[in-house]
Amino acid sequence: MMDPEYRILIQTAESRGRLYRDLVRKLRRVAPKELAAVMQELHDEAFRRIDCLKCAHCCAVVGPRLTDTDIQRLGKALSMKPSAFEATYLIRDEDGDLVFREHPCPFLLADNRCLLYDRRPKACREYPHTDDKHARGLLKISLVNTRFCPIVALVFQGLEERYG
Repeated sequence: MMDPEYRILIQTAESRGRLYRDLVRKLRRVAPKELAAVMQELHDEAFRRIDCLKCAHCCAVVGPRLTDTDIQRLGKALSMKPSAFEATYLIRDEDGDLVFREHPCPFLLADNRCLLYDRRPKACREYPHTDDKHARGLLKISLVNTRFCPIVALVFQGLEERYG
C-alpha cells in the first residue's frame, strides 16, 4: 500500500497536469546540460525524501518494456527457457513491446520488494528516468510518470519552482 504522503504528491501532480504540460514546453528551451544537471539535483533530493519500498506504485501499475537480454536474464533466474518465460509472463502491448501480462508485476512481493531485484529489467533499473543525462528527451514520459511516481512528482514540483 502506498504511503498517504506519496499519494498526495501524485494527486497534486495530476491536478497540475495542464501547468506541467506547459512547463515541458518551456523546458525544451533550456540548455540540455543545464536541464540534466537540475533534474539530477532534484532527483537526488526526491530520493532522499521518498522510500520506494513505501510506494512500489510503479511495480503495481507501470509495465516496463522487456528486452531480449531482460528475458534471458529473468528466465535464467527462474530456471526457465526464454520462450517459456515469455509465454508465461509476457504479452505484446499496443506498440509491439513485450511487457508483463498482468499488474501488479508478478515479482512484486507483499513487502514491496522485488523477488528478482538483482535481475530486474533494464527499464525497472532506470526508472523513473529523472536522472538520465538525456533528460530533455524524456520529458514527455516523465510528465506521464508524474501520475505514477512521487519522485517524478517532486522533480516536477522543483522544475516548476525554477522554471515555471
